[in-house]
Amino acid sequence: MSKLVSIIIPCYNAELWIAEAIDSCLKQTYSPIEIIVINDGSTDESLNVIKSYGDKIIWESNENRGGNYARNRGFALSQGEYIQFLDADDYILSEKIARQVDFLEQTKADVVYGDWRHQRHLPNGEVILEEIEVSGEQEDILASLLADWWVSPACILFSREAVEKTAGWDETLKAGQDRDFFLSVVMNNAKVVYQPGCYSIYRRYGNVTVSSSSVTKYLESHYQIVQKAEQTLSQQKKLTAKYRCALAQSYFVMARKYLLIEPAKYYQFKNKALTLCPQFKPDSKHRTSVYNLAQNVLGFKNAETIISTTKFITNNLKQFTKRTHNK
Repeated sequence: MSKLVSIIIPCYNAELWIAEAIDSCLKQTYSPIEIIVINDGSTDESLNVIKSYGDKIIWESNENRGGNYARNRGFALSQGEYIQFLDADDYILSEKIARQVDFLEQTKADVVYGDWRHQRHLPNGEVILEEIEVSGEQEDILASLLADWWVSPACILFSREAVEKTAGWDETLKAGQDRDFFLSVVMNNAKVVYQPGCYSIYRRYGNVTVSSSSVTKYLESHYQIVQKAEQTLSQQKKLTAKYRCALAQSYFVMARKYLLIEPAKYYQFKNKALTLCPQFKPDSKHRTSVYNLAQNVLGFKNAETIISTTKFITNNLKQFTKRTHNK
């Protein structure tokens, strides 16, 4: 007999998308599946859409307490041996669950992730399905997650045991919840495998994401995530040189994002990266040929001082020119 899969969907003001998310679950070629939708205090028509599915789904409506509470509540209600978390504005293709359950059964792993793609909705109404994001097999998935690697939550399937070993989704976080949860799963020794193939769609609206709509919220949450991971690894006596350098990469990414909005924190996080990994070098997406040359000649610290100062001055000149032009 096939194992039950629970698909947990938190929903807050997603009346435009929730039906497509639920329908994508109902169209799965795998069975048995239970679909659990937690309405998180929506003020639009989401609840009426949810109710229209009758006994095809399990649903509950609560006051607004955040997506992580809704995910935890959905898991508490679930009975499945495998768990799929799906945001209300995302959807999965019909073979997704069948492929991943079969792969977990074959490999005896605890978690499987695949590839995914963005479906972008532009302000003019145009819908663009972008190129597939190939997640790829990670040599050390913990190091990758610590260094800011990310996959869409929709492309992951968890065993129930892997979820139960964690403390659940951190309800204090305002952003980065999925990264934090995946980190907690991995740090509790889950066996994670990669299965190529794109069966998950991650929806985006225009150019707005959590990281662009509220940079401060994004950075504060990711600092909390990285700091928590560092403390956990230290307590477990697993904070090896590899993981220290991976964490340094995350601190550097945060430093760069702070550069033009709060320079003091740029220096704080840059120095933190160097403290964790004295031989630190940014990964390739943060290096240009000029940067590489400066780093090879002057070292990371001096190269970063030159590049960051240049960026800061250039940005200030642009702002000054813009203000002068608008007068």
